[in-house]
Amino acid sequence: MNRARSLARLADETFDVLIVGGGATGLGAAVDAAARGYRTALIEAEDFASGTSSRSTKLIHGGVRYLQRGNIGLVREALHERTVLRRNAPHLVSDIAFVVPAYHPLELAYYGAGLAAYDLLADASDFPRSRVVGSVRARTLVPELSQVGLRGAVVYHDGQFDDARLAIALARTATAQGAAVANYVRAAGFTYDTNGHISGALAVEHESGAQLTVRARATINACGPFADAVRALDEPAAPPLLAHSRGSHIVVRGDALRAATAALLVPKTADGRVLFAIPWHEHVLIGTTDIPVLEPGHNPHPSEDEIAYILATVNSYLATPLVRRDILAVFAGLRPLISGSATTTAKLSREHIVEVSRSGLVTITGGKWTTYRIMARDAVDAAARTARLIPAPSQTEYLPLHGALAPVAADETLRVYGSDAAAVSEVTAGDASLGTRLDSRLPYTGAHVVYGVRAEMARTVEDVLARRTRALFLDAEAARACAPRAASLIAAELGLDHGWIEAQLAAFDRVTAPRRGSDRFV
Repeated sequence: MNRARSLARLADETFDVLIVGGGATGLGAAVDAAARGYRTALIEAEDFASGTSSRSTKLIHGGVRYLQRGNIGLVREALHERTVLRRNAPHLVSDIAFVVPAYHPLELAYYGAGLAAYDLLADASDFPRSRVVGSVRARTLVPELSQVGLRGAVVYHDGQFDDARLAIALARTATAQGAAVANYVRAAGFTYDTNGHISGALAVEHESGAQLTVRARATINACGPFADAVRALDEPAAPPLLAHSRGSHIVVRGDALRAATAALLVPKTADGRVLFAIPWHEHVLIGTTDIPVLEPGHNPHPSEDEIAYILATVNSYLATPLVRRDILAVFAGLRPLISGSATTTAKLSREHIVEVSRSGLVTITGGKWTTYRIMARDAVDAAARTARLIPAPSQTEYLPLHGALAPVAADETLRVYGSDAAAVSEVTAGDASLGTRLDSRLPYTGAHVVYGVRAEMARTVEDVLARRTRALFLDAEAARACAPRAASLIAAELGLDHGWIEAQLAAFDRVTAPRRGSDRFV
């Protein structure tokens, strides 16, 4: 991806479709529109997937909780998309087993029946079917599972992925399909034709402060939790569509589940949710919560109560309880939920909605990562109708995403690059020092930083350590230790001075402070 080239195109060309928002849905819409042959542009106010789309529970799934609530249509759709995404991005989506422990004989029958229904809804999926196992087998899969009163477990399978890396794959796929895609370009308003129809966006490029007008026949608002704020740029009096909730997670050392070969699903929590403990990038990710949030913010953080809740809930199923000092990182994301009459945000629908304003602004919001492709398709369909573009069907169901067409690398840090793995390794050809680790606690090297800048539009230390690599999500203290070297490498690539490095380190320290676990959490 070449950012300078994209910026030039944004200023010079007239597009069929402009997408505002570079998270899962916006990037998916850019892929969908460009693959149909529409001239496509996308602008993102910060970095790609810098909000909710990099802060998920890292699952591509149908949603066993949605099945429990009888939302059959959503589960069936999501299970279909799980198969599609695993096929189209095998370097980023993999099968993972989940152990659902039972401490009462009736629980085995109950969980077994529910997950058998889950399998049926998956239809011709290549994910393994669920099965009932005894207590010995359950503890073989998750050795740290408490054996007191354990009667057995149900084992089922779902998809696991790296959300931020999938977002980058979508951005590169859109670019390959001909889209002009740029991060750090904020939509400040819209332009209109003589009929009052939206004709593009007034935008500001973050680094230079330059203003530009992006011209487009159709405009899609895919700004997730901030969709209502963007709608207000078009119609200030528009009533809000969304209610927001915060989903928080903790990350602990990799041996917290004692070399588990499966994830743990806690089927009962105090607030009627489920909780996951999932091996991820040689660590264990545990979450999530569902806390109502009145106004969306750019950097949500878990509360002390949420961290205590997560620890207490997972500990009730572990032989060796986790304590605060085991926490290496914490993070939270905001869910954009469609407002409804439910008594709690946990009960609000995870389905999506498409709204078209009187001036033609297409807003797509709600949903979840697993169904991003369907959301993108529906948004582009609406945009094409609104702007009277030449009809063209979606092409994405069988479209491999960037990096997919290569054998999956055995090295976990290279696997997520797919066919680009060799290019990442080759960065060290001119400088062997780039092959050394940024920090002994993390698997990332200088090559990952340099490649992120050269090929993936990384512009800041946070871009590299939070999203091109996942350092900040795995170990916040280690990520902070990596920051000086990462900043120097980025500055060398972009031709930036020592003042920029100092400002970046200060900014990244502010970012890491709320991410550090144990008694350092603030």
